[in-house]
Amino acid sequence: MLSTLRNAWNLPDVRKKILNTLLLIIIFRLGFAIPVPFMDRQVAAQIATGGSQLLSYMDMMTGGAFSKFNIFGLSIYPYISASIIIQLLTIAIPRLEELSKEGEEGRKKIQQYTKWAALVLGLVESITILNNSRLFGNAVHAENFFQHLVVYATLLGGMMFLVWLGDLITEKGVGNGISILIFVGIISRIPTTARGWIGAMKAGQMAFWKPLLFLVIAFFIVVFTVAIQEGERKVPIQYAKRVVGRKMYGGQATHIPMKVNMAGVMPVIFAGAILSLPVTVAESFKGAVGTFFRNYFTPSGTVGFWVYNIVQILFIIVFAYFYTAVQFNTVEYAKNLQQNGGFVPGIRPGRPTSEFLSKISNRITFIGAICLAILVLIPTVLSALFHLRISFGGTALIIVVGVVLETIRQLETMLTMRHYKGFLK
Repeated sequence: MLSTLRNAWNLPDVRKKILNTLLLIIIFRLGFAIPVPFMDRQVAAQIATGGSQLLSYMDMMTGGAFSKFNIFGLSIYPYISASIIIQLLTIAIPRLEELSKEGEEGRKKIQQYTKWAALVLGLVESITILNNSRLFGNAVHAENFFQHLVVYATLLGGMMFLVWLGDLITEKGVGNGISILIFVGIISRIPTTARGWIGAMKAGQMAFWKPLLFLVIAFFIVVFTVAIQEGERKVPIQYAKRVVGRKMYGGQATHIPMKVNMAGVMPVIFAGAILSLPVTVAESFKGAVGTFFRNYFTPSGTVGFWVYNIVQILFIIVFAYFYTAVQFNTVEYAKNLQQNGGFVPGIRPGRPTSEFLSKISNRITFIGAICLAILVLIPTVLSALFHLRISFGGTALIIVVGVVLETIRQLETMLTMRHYKGFLK
């Protein structure tokens, strides 16, 4: 990885992309110093760090935007949720499916629909959070409709600015812009967490072995995540020989690299987004309703701890299969192989090839989904057993490692293309 970064820095065009990415990241972090109008930041910080699991989790994933409640308070997660919803609707609605197959123009229209859906979700989320006394309602000092409108517009404007910033990083920088922003938000919490641990150990409130235990767990999670992300099943492919005029084409052997975890970290993000709903209900309602959801559907309850984690495993498995099916269409792949004279040795072209690829894909997807679920659950279970408060859990580590691997892979692709261009010149 260090060698790749050093070689990329030596190329002027790639170095320019890296500098553009760093500049846009600095702009992203500067936005954290801009407060939301009519918001008491001290009260918001006390609420966000007051023990609520939902708010603590969102504060960690947004890089402190919740506790500081700045203009990026909504972060970019409404846009991510909207993109997931649009992807689901693409399968169900024929018009959206047609747009997805129309190339660049269709992709632009789908992105436009996604942004409108993100605005709607962001507005609903901001109204729910700011008008709820158990969440941030006590921190808002807006007294009339116009002042509330200013607060909502500020939060929605900050969210859409992050979407634009992410698109700009993707276009002018290195890596996927949305993933880079999430990555920066997560790692920005490391110094704060480290200071909190050091202060707790000095005050005698935390045993020294607990941070060491977390570091060991984090190391193995990183190693395991890299192994899953890089693991693949190579399916051999043979191309038939063809004679065209006086020349012979084909006959070469290659393979299909089928990733163990084709869906990446999206199943974890989507499962977390859905499971945040019962936590939101528990935090939003008082009385019997809030107590019921807190005891039976959130990790804070004795029964809810097991229910929450079991449902999370099921969601991760389901969404892993869904995203794999979207990314790897075995029917289309088998058809393209047949049209180009390719075949899997020992398997007939056409439908038998599609069924063979589906069988392999289902097996390795199950392994990848189970591994993702284990990585997510390890910090949660150990935190419950050893009473260790871990704000930088398995989900965050998987996202961080996945983004780093994706960015390094893109840099390697740029270097490879540059070498090919130099050879052709």
